[in-house]
Amino acid sequence: MAEAEGRGYDQAEETTSPSANSDDVVKFKDPLLTGLDRDSDDDGMESLDLDASSKSDATVSRSSSLIANFRLDEDVDAETRDLFIIVDDPEKHTSTLEAYITFRVSTKTTRSEFDNSDYSVRRRYNDFLWLRQRLEDGYPTHLVPPLPEKHSLKRLDRFSSEFLRVRQKALQKFLTRVADHPVLSFDKNFQVFLTAKAWEFQSHKKHGKGIISQVSDSIHNMGASYMMKNRPPEFGLMHEYINIFGEKLGVMDRIATRVLREQADYHAELCEWGPCYTLWGNSEDQLTGPLLAMSKAVDQCCRALKDLIDDTDDNFSQPLKEYILYTEAIKAVLRRRDAIQMEYDMVVDELNKRKDEREQVKISDQTYSIGAFLGKDPEDVKHQKQEKLEQQIVDLTRQMEVLNDRTVVANANLKADMERWHKTKQRDVKDILMALADRQIRYYEKSLIVWEDTIRAIQRREEEAAAPALDNTNTAATTTTMASDADSDGQVTSASENVSTEQKANTLS
Repeated sequence: MAEAEGRGYDQAEETTSPSANSDDVVKFKDPLLTGLDRDSDDDGMESLDLDASSKSDATVSRSSSLIANFRLDEDVDAETRDLFIIVDDPEKHTSTLEAYITFRVSTKTTRSEFDNSDYSVRRRYNDFLWLRQRLEDGYPTHLVPPLPEKHSLKRLDRFSSEFLRVRQKALQKFLTRVADHPVLSFDKNFQVFLTAKAWEFQSHKKHGKGIISQVSDSIHNMGASYMMKNRPPEFGLMHEYINIFGEKLGVMDRIATRVLREQADYHAELCEWGPCYTLWGNSEDQLTGPLLAMSKAVDQCCRALKDLIDDTDDNFSQPLKEYILYTEAIKAVLRRRDAIQMEYDMVVDELNKRKDEREQVKISDQTYSIGAFLGKDPEDVKHQKQEKLEQQIVDLTRQMEVLNDRTVVANANLKADMERWHKTKQRDVKDILMALADRQIRYYEKSLIVWEDTIRAIQRREEEAAAPALDNTNTAATTTTMASDADSDGQVTSASENVSTEQKANTLS
C-alpha cells in the first residue's frame, strides 16, 4: 500500500522499517517542473473565465482551445462527484455581546450516508474553524486544507461587501477541497457540519477535545521537529521543498502586493486626470471636441484598470495566500508524522537497551547485587531480573509493532495526500498564470481600442470643422466667377449696341 501511494516521488522504494536509513538518495520530484503540457488528473478544476470578445483571431483560437480542454475535464469530474457544496448568502447577526456573519451552506449529495439529498444550514467562521480542528485531530497525518485568516490587515471592516465576498470564496474553496478528499469527506463531523440544525450542531460542538490535550499535542509535535534524527530521506526532501516553496510564494506575494498598491495609486491619479480635460474643454471652443474625447478615453482606461486590479487581487493574490497557508499546513503534518516516528524510534531504542541488559544479566554474577546483600539467593535474583526483562521486552515489542503500523500508515497517508496536492497545485498554478496573462491581454486590448477610437474621433472632428471653411471658400470662388462672367457679357452687349448704332447712322446718311 505504501509503495503504491508513494509512486509520485520517482517510485522511491519504501524501507521495511520506518526509521531505517536508506543508502540510496531519494530524489524529490516537483510535478510542476515535469512539463506544463502533460495530461493530469484534473479533479475539481474551475473553468477559466476567458473573455475573447475583443481579441485577435489567434488569441481567440488559443483561449477557446484552452477553455474547451478545461471544461472537458470539468465535465468528467462532475460525472464522478457525489457531493456538491455551495457557500453563499452572507447574513449579519447582532446580539447584545457581539456581531457576526453567517453563511448559507447548501449541500447536494447522492451518498448513502446522508438521509436526504439536499441540505441547507447556516454556519459562521468559528464553525469552520471547529470543523478543521476536528479533522486535524481525527486525521493527524492527512493534509487538511487551510482556512482563510480570521482577520485581514488590508480589509479592516469585516462587514464590508468586499471582505465578505473574499471570505465567502475562500470558505467555498475549503469545503470543496474537503469534499473532494477521499478520506476527509466521509468524516462524521463533516457530515454533522453539513446537515445538523443550529441547536444540534451546538450540542455536538460541546463534545470536543480538551484544551490541555491540544496544548500537550502541540508541544509534542514541536519537539519532534527538533529531536528527529532518523527521518527518511524522502520526507527530509519533502520538508526542504516545502520550505523553499513557501519562501518563493512569500516573495511572490510581497511583489504582487506592491504591484497592486502601485496600480491603485496610478488608478487614483488617472481618475483625477480625466476631469482635467473636461474642464479645459469648457474654456476652449475650438478644442472642445478633442479634449472631451481625451477625457472619455481616460475614464474608460480608468475603469479597465480598476477591473484589472480587482481581478488580480481575487484571482492571483488570494490564491497565493491560500498556498502560503497550505505550506504551513503541510509543515504541521510533517511535524505530526515526525512525532509518530520519533515515538517509534524511542521504543526501538528502549527495546534494544532491554535486550542488551538481558544479555548482560545472563553472563553477570549477582553475588554482589543488592538482592544478594539483602539475603536473597544470587540465582533467584538473576532469575527475577531475567523474567522482568523478558516481560519488558515482550511489552516493548508489542508496542513497537503497534507504533510501526502507525508509522507506516502515517507515511502512506502523507505520501498519498502530497501526491494529490502536487497534482492540484500544478493545475491551480497553470490556471492562475494563464488567467493572469489573459487579464493583462484583455486590459491592454481594451486600452488599445480606446485610444484608437480616440484618435479617429479627434480626426473626424477636425475634418468636420474643416468642412464649413472649405464650403465658404468654394462659394466665394463661385460668386467671383459669376461676377466676372456677368461683366464680360455686359461688355459684349455694349459693343454690339455701338455697332448697331453706327450701322443705323450710316444707313440714314
